[in-house]
Amino acid sequence: MSETAHDPIVERRTEIVFPQDANAYGTLFGGKALSMMDVVGGIVAMRACRKPVVTVSIDRIDFREPIRVGEFVETVATVARIGRTSITVEVELWAENPLSGERRLSTVGKFIFVAVTPEGKPTPVKD
Repeated sequence: MSETAHDPIVERRTEIVFPQDANAYGTLFGGKALSMMDVVGGIVAMRACRKPVVTVSIDRIDFREPIRVGEFVETVATVARIGRTSITVEVELWAENPLSGERRLSTVGKFIFVAVTPEGKPTPVKD
């Protein structure tokens, strides 16, 4: 398995922010944002190694701009590093006004996933 700058592993998913996804200020709840990032990050990690993965660490999350109810939110995950048993994934959340098309980088973070056996034990990413 080889990953080069010419062959990045990227996953994207777009959703709309509904009222049940929001906090008291009418913006995307932080826990929901983390969940969205973790899911898409996990998908890209599994695609990178074709094995089950679990989240073992969230390195840092920066909430830069709020995402309001009714806006689109695009989650973009990219493999940053592949180690022996771990895969580091950089994840971004982009807010988009559905009427104007204006986009803003809302949230960024690094997620670390570990490939696991059916018993839940770490296993090498590459066979």
